[in-house]
Amino acid sequence: MTQVKTGDTVRIHYTGTLTDGSVFDSSEGRDPLEFEVAAGQIIPGLDAALPGMTVGEKKVVEVPCAQAYGEANPQAVQAVPRAEVPADLPLEVGTQLQVQTTEGQVLPVTIVEVTEEAVTLDANHPLAGKDLTFAIELVSIG
Repeated sequence: MTQVKTGDTVRIHYTGTLTDGSVFDSSEGRDPLEFEVAAGQIIPGLDAALPGMTVGEKKVVEVPCAQAYGEANPQAVQAVPRAEVPADLPLEVGTQLQVQTTEGQVLPVTIVEVTEEAVTLDANHPLAGKDLTFAIELVSIG
């Protein structure tokens, strides 16, 4: 039976959950996720679990945050004076926005706090600092 090896293009079905069991992403109802193994196209902890798997095999993979989206960086959280925020923006906690850095780079941010004086934005990936669990099924190799 053919086993996955580095450089293979694979297709997997997956369900990703947090430690509390809540689902943050799934391929259910969609096409399987296709990528090249060990090419840096998915998080390292999930990538490392694939070599040796065979088509049809299922497994559960525990991925610590260091092998997923890394630790949350406190310096990526910044309060912006409310007067500097465009009046037409929805200012609700959890809203995702895109801001432009002084270097011209577009950066996705999430509103994490709104007060009379400021809007606090978090540029960390929403899954930074979180350990993840993936239930995966190898659909195809090649």
